[in-house]
Amino acid sequence: MATLATLATETQFHVLAVDDSLIDRKLIERLLKTSSYQVTAVDSGSKALEFLGLHGDDEQRDSNPSSVSPDHHHQHIEINMIITDYCMPGMTGYDLLKKIKESKYFKDIPVVIMSSENVPSRINRCLEEGAEEFFLKPVQLSDVNKLRPHLMKGRCKEEDQPNNKRKGMEEIVNSPGRTRSRYNEGLEVVLSQ
Repeated sequence: MATLATLATETQFHVLAVDDSLIDRKLIERLLKTSSYQVTAVDSGSKALEFLGLHGDDEQRDSNPSSVSPDHHHQHIEINMIITDYCMPGMTGYDLLKKIKESKYFKDIPVVIMSSENVPSRINRCLEEGAEEFFLKPVQLSDVNKLRPHLMKGRCKEEDQPNNKRKGMEEIVNSPGRTRSRYNEGLEVVLSQ
């Protein structure tokens, strides 16, 4: 029984990771698993929506009894957080964020956006739309360690978070520690002034 309790603790939080880059997807998957999260990884926003059972807008689904019910799907696989790349072909991470936040079934799931580009207007737009965090790639273990408080809050979000998000965005943009090299290519992600 102790093994079951340990397993339950280790897989308590299930994260859906979305990135079109295989390398980035494997990196975030490994970091999340190292931090004891259960991970499902997909390579596009549309596959993420399919995994969640969101195949169209709520009105279409409600009027079409043969479509997949997200409630039914959600009972089998509970997702506690979505972490997605911003730049992906087809549906961007921002588009995925908007779809999640517009869904009556999944709007309370925390969404984190990742990007290799430090663009303040992009960061601000994502945070204002409801993203909990905006991480610069390559994502590091210190970034993953910031996820647990968002998971602990779960569906009990406080109304004053947009102010906290604005403050968080300013910390990201103004922090010299957030300027990173992109893998081993020597290209720095810098804020244009």
